[in-house]
Amino acid sequence: MWWFMRSVGVLTLLALCGSLAPVGAQEEEPAGTVAAAADSPTLDGEVSGTEETSAAAAEEEDTLATLRSETDLLWMCIAAFLVFFMQAGFAMVEAGFTRAKNSVNIIMKNLMDFSMGSIAYWAVGFGLMFGATTTGYFGTNYFFISGTEEGSFDHWTAGFWMFQVVFAATAATIVSGAMAERTKFVGYLIYSVVISALIYPVFGSWAWGSLFQGDGWLEGRGFIDFAGSTVVHSVGGWAALAGALILGPRIGKYSSEGKPQAIPGHSIPLAALGVFILWLGWFGFNPGSTTSVGGGEFARVAVTTNLAAAAGAIAAMIGSWILSPAKKPDVGMTLNGALAGLVAITCPCYTVTFGGAIVIGLIAGLIVYLSVLFFDKIKIDDPVGAISVHGVCGAWGTLAAGLFGAEAVLGIEEASTGLFYGGGVSQLIVQLIGIVACFGWVMVTCLLLFGALRLAGLLRVSPEHEVEGLDHSEHASSAYQLGDIRA
Repeated sequence: MWWFMRSVGVLTLLALCGSLAPVGAQEEEPAGTVAAAADSPTLDGEVSGTEETSAAAAEEEDTLATLRSETDLLWMCIAAFLVFFMQAGFAMVEAGFTRAKNSVNIIMKNLMDFSMGSIAYWAVGFGLMFGATTTGYFGTNYFFISGTEEGSFDHWTAGFWMFQVVFAATAATIVSGAMAERTKFVGYLIYSVVISALIYPVFGSWAWGSLFQGDGWLEGRGFIDFAGSTVVHSVGGWAALAGALILGPRIGKYSSEGKPQAIPGHSIPLAALGVFILWLGWFGFNPGSTTSVGGGEFARVAVTTNLAAAAGAIAAMIGSWILSPAKKPDVGMTLNGALAGLVAITCPCYTVTFGGAIVIGLIAGLIVYLSVLFFDKIKIDDPVGAISVHGVCGAWGTLAAGLFGAEAVLGIEEASTGLFYGGGVSQLIVQLIGIVACFGWVMVTCLLLFGALRLAGLLRVSPEHEVEGLDHSEHASSAYQLGDIRA
């Protein structure tokens, strides 16, 4: 019986295959008929066949275009999800580099700056950053975006907004680290909203507005910042500097003689986990800024990103090994060296060679080490090194685009813009203008913002609450239930 069933199955399969075959293959015409038809073609038949072929080709091209568009949208959203995961990285780095008694406060800040910032960016920030403009200074529409365009839902706009809101959250959360362990939670919520809704978007419109509906004055000059060394990281870094200046140092950070005192963090493993998470997220940050998979350029950007991070870690390790009083490789400095390399390569990641990326990362690793010592010396207390990593190294990376830009070598432009590749100093000057514009805008607005919060009594906690720890005084909670580890 089994052979009968198998035969029926085979015959059924053959019948189905025959039914799926082209019509011309189902009935074979005599050779003479075919030859006669070839000798006597009809004009109507030729026209009909040509039209059918053209229609099929057009339909196929439309299908491929839709597939490319949807694939690009998928890549942009995946990159956005990776960048969102960086929030966890920032939280772990900050918590690890600070004391256990403030861990709940740090988790709450990193959770709520994204939550509050998302609503603020949806309502106001996106429109200021990417709306149409006649001045080149800020957008005037696309507030409270609905995702609809002329009556239909625009999926690309939704994906683009998602990609941009995680960048806005990054700029806001950078500030948290420099102001850790002594800031009132309500004050943090207020300035997170202002940064996400106003300060970050306005500068972003100057440099990136044309990515959507805007047209910024800075990008009109030819300013380069592919993924945000200045637009994202220096904005956050300079805001952190303004906050640390107004807030003042932590209790016990400086001796009566004014010498800096180490206040060790409670968990280097937690900080290291945060750095690895951030390193992973940066593969969404930089390669994702291509916003498409066409040509595979995101793979090249991923390599430059990784090489700069590795070089930054190596340089910071060697720097601490040689220059620190202990003459030992310092793990905290090395972790920040990796982040410094990542921040520095964020601007020029698309326009530099692999070798250029390594040099940029090496210099960033040394800069971050020296910068941390400098800010300590001038009594600006930054518990996690956010100002040095994001502000200073963001500026270095932006400047590096004018030095190492090798577009012609990479085959993406006819001429290179980097000074070291025959581009002259014009791009370098434009990059300097962008750096200065960012510093000026952010410092002025943030000094006013933090100054107002201080005058209102909303910025710094009381000395008693600072000593006790913000977990208890601000949240009536504790991160660890292992006895009294509030030190």
